[in-house]
Amino acid sequence: MKKLGVLFPHYINSLMNSYSQIFFSKNNIFACLLVVVTFFDFYAGLCGVIAVTISNTAAYLIGFNRQNIISGYYGFNSLLVALGLGVYYEPNMQFFMILFFASLLTLLVTVSLEGVIGKYGLPYLSISFLLVLWMVTLATREFKSLTISERGIYSLNEMYGIGGFTLVSIYEWFENLNLPDYIILYFRSLGAIFFQYHLVAGLLVALGLVIYSRIAFLLSVFGFGAAYILYMILGGNITELSYGYIGFNFILSAIAIGGFFIVSSKFSFLWVLLLVPLISIILSSTNVVLSMYQLSIYSLPFNLIVLLFLYILKFRERFYFKPEIVVAQQFSPEKNLYTQKNYLGRFRNAYIIPISLPFWGEWKVTQGHDGEITHKAEWKHAWDFEIEDESNKLFIDTGLNCNDYYCYNKPIIAPAPGWVEQILDNVDDNKIGDVNIEENWGNTIIIRHTDLLFSKISHLKKESFKVKVGDYLKKGDIIASCGNSGRSPQPHIHFQLQATPYIGSKTLDYPLGHYILHSNGKYILQSYQKPKENDTILNIEINQSLNKAYHFIPGQHIVFNVQTEKSEKPREYVWEVQVDINNQSLIYCEKTASKAYFYNDGSFHYFTHFEGNRKTFLYYFYLANFKVMNGFYNNLIIEDHYPLHLTANPYILIFQDFLAPFYIFMKSKFQINYVSKKDDFTNSDIELASKTTIKIGKIICKELKFNISIKNNCIDKITAVQGGKSFTAQRIMKDKI
Repeated sequence: MKKLGVLFPHYINSLMNSYSQIFFSKNNIFACLLVVVTFFDFYAGLCGVIAVTISNTAAYLIGFNRQNIISGYYGFNSLLVALGLGVYYEPNMQFFMILFFASLLTLLVTVSLEGVIGKYGLPYLSISFLLVLWMVTLATREFKSLTISERGIYSLNEMYGIGGFTLVSIYEWFENLNLPDYIILYFRSLGAIFFQYHLVAGLLVALGLVIYSRIAFLLSVFGFGAAYILYMILGGNITELSYGYIGFNFILSAIAIGGFFIVSSKFSFLWVLLLVPLISIILSSTNVVLSMYQLSIYSLPFNLIVLLFLYILKFRERFYFKPEIVVAQQFSPEKNLYTQKNYLGRFRNAYIIPISLPFWGEWKVTQGHDGEITHKAEWKHAWDFEIEDESNKLFIDTGLNCNDYYCYNKPIIAPAPGWVEQILDNVDDNKIGDVNIEENWGNTIIIRHTDLLFSKISHLKKESFKVKVGDYLKKGDIIASCGNSGRSPQPHIHFQLQATPYIGSKTLDYPLGHYILHSNGKYILQSYQKPKENDTILNIEINQSLNKAYHFIPGQHIVFNVQTEKSEKPREYVWEVQVDINNQSLIYCEKTASKAYFYNDGSFHYFTHFEGNRKTFLYYFYLANFKVMNGFYNNLIIEDHYPLHLTANPYILIFQDFLAPFYIFMKSKFQINYVSKKDDFTNSDIELASKTTIKIGKIICKELKFNISIKNNCIDKITAVQGGKSFTAQRIMKDKI
């Protein structure tokens, strides 16, 4: 074992994951229970360990992906092959030779299937186990030196050899319970996945399933129960479930489709129910064919149904969330559900190109969508903007001249990156009250953001354009000035989004990205909304102190001294900003091996995921700064939600897990308040207050409060309070790149 640890790192992890991967898991406790189950037949268990070691070692020496080896991807099929052979044959030198080459063959087939099936974005599941076990079974019929095992005939003797009278007593107790057929078949089908056909093995696997995933356990019961009821209704041969206990096909298919590859929901459960009859058809039909060659179907129905279903989902043109494919695999149905649900809530508009307002400062919507004057029919999805003073006036003096209007001649900016598609610049400004209906749009610019998204800004001032057709614009580039040309009785701009590049194109019903609504003296963040008539709105103005404080650069080291009430002296935490192989930015704490993943789009800093120790300061840093806007508006409040599995009490979460596919009664809320700002010549001293609140229904069961100080363009100090406990983290300026 020590030499193997030197030969390639993480040997134990690769071994344990090879067991748990059979249930799409990386849970070590579950893996330990599965190892115990395989050793109910000692030689089969030994063969399993040997086969996994051979496959993983060969994978490392050949040069295959290390992460795949550690994750158990290259070991679990070899494990299944070895268990099948180990149970069937008596161990001798010739058998172990066959085992060695069967393990090697399984690895080669696995990697080949990874390339062939993987190019379609599909998993190879246990296909290599099927192919190799069938091939070896057929081949070994010609090998006279191999002896078929008689183990399994005298179960009680074998139980005694493993666990003495205690295990025999447990085994007999279960056998004498007179449990319903459904429960007996369910437990034996679970054990049959590892070629163990008794209740104790199934019970341990079921226990491991509950520890690993409550949703997976629920799905296993649901999938097998649906199959059992189907056979009863149709008058099917129930021996198909008991013969070889191949009912595990329904169990594995239910877990795969109901919560692992598909986000668990009422729709995934519905599809499990609909696919059960199909699994039964494949099970019965393929069993007829394979029995001609005296071969078992093993997991063939599971492989066929799961691959077919995942493949056909790729051709959907609508209803992408009924059911929803898992995007970032967390190796836990619960984590898949909570993470993806949270991501959709936070970034549901990520596919929408964020369009900003085409101006600086506060402007008023003087005509909104479906307006009373000109925004009608195919051109109803547009806005008119003007500037209003504190007295709700749009102009100074008499308002009889264009120059009297606050918005006149103000710079107009690019609302998003794009190319200048068209410019019209030959229309004079109107006198106040007049309109030019012959040149309706006046001076206009059209910007192409994508091939199907264009923005149009009209009524601009003649000869004020700073750009020309074909120029590439960055968001915020000055393009022209507000004027009074075209059908415009007084200075304003007309702004719309459209799918075609022509002046006069019909409008698109498309939201703006992020902007600030100023209403009744309060600033309110609006994201992917459509401003309404009489709204006073403005773009997010970036505060450089906030922007720099939350601009974490790869290679940067961040050092905090954390003082708790109980500690006599502060504890130093040193973090490094990194980028992983998937180009995701993260803050890494070497002391605790914790990682806080983040994303910054220029306007907002987001923490997106956390891995590691939840008692470390990095975790509280993640909670306190979950979402921070890089602009400051006094008393602005921003809210968001954390993924439940990263914040909720794990014991209470167990009950939520069982109900999560259908109903979520727990809430994990983030809130941040922009408290105060003190400016000097070079930066701002800013105080923020954030809060983490965990609720069960309407009852608050946990609340953490944070005060965050921004000084010298960095996060200087964080104070946290929970109940009567608190700690203070002070930034130590050792930062280096």
